[in-house]
Amino acid sequence: MSYKVGIDKKQLSLLPASLDEYVAEDHICHVIYAFTEQIDMVTLGYKYAECKNTGSRPYDPRMMLNLYIYGYLHRLRSSRRLRDETQRNVEVMWLMEGLRPDDKTICNFRKDNAKALKETFRVFAVICRELGLYGREVVATDSVKIRANNSRDNNHNQKDVKNALTRIDKKISEYLNALEEGDREEENEQQPGSSEIKAALEQLKSRKIKYEELSSRLENEREVSTVDPDARVMRTGGEGRRFDTCYNIQTVVDSKNHLVVDFEVSTCSSDAGNLKTMSEKAKEVMDVKTVTNLADAGYYDSADIVACEQSGVRCLVAKRATGGPKKPEGFNREDFIYDREKDVYRCPCQKELSHKWDKKHISGREYRVYNNTPACSKCEKKSSCTTYRYREVLRMTRQDVLDRVDERTLREKALYRKRKEIIEHCFGTIKAIWGYRQFLCRTKTKVTAEMSLTYMAYNLRRIFNISKENHGRLAMVLR
Repeated sequence: MSYKVGIDKKQLSLLPASLDEYVAEDHICHVIYAFTEQIDMVTLGYKYAECKNTGSRPYDPRMMLNLYIYGYLHRLRSSRRLRDETQRNVEVMWLMEGLRPDDKTICNFRKDNAKALKETFRVFAVICRELGLYGREVVATDSVKIRANNSRDNNHNQKDVKNALTRIDKKISEYLNALEEGDREEENEQQPGSSEIKAALEQLKSRKIKYEELSSRLENEREVSTVDPDARVMRTGGEGRRFDTCYNIQTVVDSKNHLVVDFEVSTCSSDAGNLKTMSEKAKEVMDVKTVTNLADAGYYDSADIVACEQSGVRCLVAKRATGGPKKPEGFNREDFIYDREKDVYRCPCQKELSHKWDKKHISGREYRVYNNTPACSKCEKKSSCTTYRYREVLRMTRQDVLDRVDERTLREKALYRKRKEIIEHCFGTIKAIWGYRQFLCRTKTKVTAEMSLTYMAYNLRRIFNISKENHGRLAMVLR
């Protein structure tokens, strides 16, 4: 028995095969092509969407968008790798109709159309809504930190710059002393000559000028990134790095098919204050007036939650841990019971702590302060309660609304448990499976464009898989 016989490489064909024969009818390339063919490139603001009568003919932005969506679907983000695919990948040849742009042209498309790419993602999200792929009832909000194209060494704060200037000044003084003493030669050791010392001094002086300029910039800024000016140091919480220069991608995902509804690139590491913004984005895209939003404890912000509740958003948010570790002995914060009717706290000794004044924490949170100085001064158990003159209990200004949200979150625990499977599925796919752990572009605008392509590719893959499971032809539906 012999092996299976293939086609002879030198065999001539009377009628050459068309590119269309190499791409199956149910291939995802047909979906990409169907989507880009129906969008209005001029309205979205793509460069070269309208051709001029003079100059060299540009590439059709639809073709370039086809190339990028295909690339992000197949873990190809580099312009050079995309260029290589146009020369060897039959599927890309089909999408590009045989065009082979150079890597600079490919790179410039993503750079020049950053805002248009974000709008294209919104158009795709609206198409998902019209196809009934969003449940439009329950969404989950969370953030993912992705490393910026800026190393940790190229990010500076006041402390780093001050220490660097101190080291440089110390080294300069050492070299100056060595120049005054002249060339010295010790046993088995040759000291550097004066010419080498002068060269080293020139390098140190240039470095000092650089750090002095950074120091002057840091008088008005908290930190400075020299490669990507918008990148900021954040706690990554994984990957073996405690801190790194990142962008914080705020994302809202629908519960029905785990499709991304919208996102926003943030340079702030904290999630607090973003729940209302992401909820409004979800309502706008899905065209609804009310929605249930699931979020973790990072979004537990009183003013933000109150704003959500007033705008028709039912929040299910995990309560933020407060008060530090529990004392093994004595009275903890949980031992003080709040009486809503009287607006007082009752301590374990059944004394009432009334509202005295309001104060604002350094974090921006506003609190109502409760105490009972006379009762504390005469209390026999004061040593078990506080080391201060009296015990003070803080209550958030909008705690009544937070209490209702806390009760709702506990009551609907089964629904809240779905938060991770809704939102983490998206993050796990793009970071762990696709390997998108660092941005290639720099500045917030271009990073937003890159994230638009990433989430567009994620949504496209999701609905393509859903369509195949249902034996549907997604390309026909999009047309």
